Amino acid sequence: MQDYNAGSITVLEGLEAVRVRPGMYIGGVGVKGLNHLIYEIMDNSIDEHLAGFCKNIWVTLNADGSCTVKDDGRGIPVEMHQKGISAERVVLSTLHAGGKFDNESYKTSGGLHGVGSSVVNALSNFLDIKISRDGYIHHDRYEKGIPTVELKKGLLPTIGKTRNTGTEITFLPDDTIFEVTKFKADWLKSRMHESAYLNPGLILHFTNLRENEHEETVFHEPEGIVAYVKELNKGKEVMHAPILYKGICDNIDVEIAIQFVDAFEENILGFCNNIFTQEGGTHIAGFKTKFTGLINTYARELGVLNDKDSNFTGADTRNGMTAIISVKHPNPMFEGQTKTKLASADATRAVLTVTGDELTRYFDRNVDVVKSIISCAEKSAKIRKAEERAKTNMLEAETTDSLSKLFKVFGDPTRIKILWALNVYELCVLDICDVLGMTKSAVSHQLGTLKEAKLVKARREGKEVYYSLDDEHVKEIFETGIVHVSHRCKADLEGEKK
Repeated sequence: MQDYNAGSITVLEGLEAVRVRPGMYIGGVGVKGLNHLIYEIMDNSIDEHLAGFCKNIWVTLNADGSCTVKDDGRGIPVEMHQKGISAERVVLSTLHAGGKFDNESYKTSGGLHGVGSSVVNALSNFLDIKISRDGYIHHDRYEKGIPTVELKKGLLPTIGKTRNTGTEITFLPDDTIFEVTKFKADWLKSRMHESAYLNPGLILHFTNLRENEHEETVFHEPEGIVAYVKELNKGKEVMHAPILYKGICDNIDVEIAIQFVDAFEENILGFCNNIFTQEGGTHIAGFKTKFTGLINTYARELGVLNDKDSNFTGADTRNGMTAIISVKHPNPMFEGQTKTKLASADATRAVLTVTGDELTRYFDRNVDVVKSIISCAEKSAKIRKAEERAKTNMLEAETTDSLSKLFKVFGDPTRIKILWALNVYELCVLDICDVLGMTKSAVSHQLGTLKEAKLVKARREGKEVYYSLDDEHVKEIFETGIVHVSHRCKADLEGEKK
């Protein structure tokens, strides 16, 4: 066995850890992880918008397979950092380095762990960055996370002058790390459109320069999340106009849009600092809790629920709901770097409080809307209770198995004929043979099956064995079946005449 000692301990320096375990940072090395690289850079630009310094973001899929993300924000700082090199070099080459660990530069941010840009750098064949700031265009370049541009007295070289500000990053994913290196354009466009809904003042420009895929699209949604709800409910029968309410609690901005449709479905999308929390989290929990309480309160005030009635369940109150829940949190806690679930407990309180205050105010002024929502809850409750009764009255497995075997016996025409004969008279084997025109062996075989199923019983008289229906229940089953068949035949004939 190989020795395990101090020499067995490996220390991964710089960005090497990212290249060894990329899944820890981007969720995987498939298409989803590949596209996540763009989202990390794009989220940084969106953060500049949230800070009030960016109006446009350009995302370009280049012909060579690389991607360019450009914004008109302030530009990444390029001056000397306390580490003795340009601040940009620190940001791009050091994990957990960035301007988002305090609330001075960014009030709210999607990229809080300081790993986004550096992770993209580590997982790219090359990353080229141009920063427009302080009247100059500053340039840097990396290959597999390693800088290739020589600094001048610790600072980036300049490649031109400009009046603009912003950051432009072009990167090509490392084909030795990713299973595929072709970005999913449709996913990217969906993410950009989503960002436009969440940021009404932001304009996102998409360009595809890849062969046979040339496309230019602009995403701009001045109506914000109201437009998002309308889009999700397009083609559906809506119950009311979208409800939009906003508020601030504990320095957390809350914005929610709701609309109900006449359908048995629920569609709730949650976002924190523009990041889609696919697995939900505390902000969703706060909304659901308060909304359920409100609907039950109004249902009792309006007399829909009486004292003896139980409350609607959460699922009942959200039947037919489409909702967008967006929070801007100064210091959110996510579960993992890919940020699929919000874990901040104060987000629950913030959403609960704002929903309670603002939605109560809206419902008091729009009682008809409340009634339409309650009607959806009533439908859901009715179906739920019917299902519960069905489950309560559901036959046990042993019983259903026995019934299945019983009705299987009824499924043979010969056995039906024998039962019909025995329904009228008690008969011996030879009598049944004469009535049905069958051999003794054939009749005996079928009688054995019927006897085993306890549909017929036998009585010996001398040398003869006489057969009859086992009990009155069998007779009732048989006669009820005859009545049903006759009824259906009559109905079919009447239908043909019409």
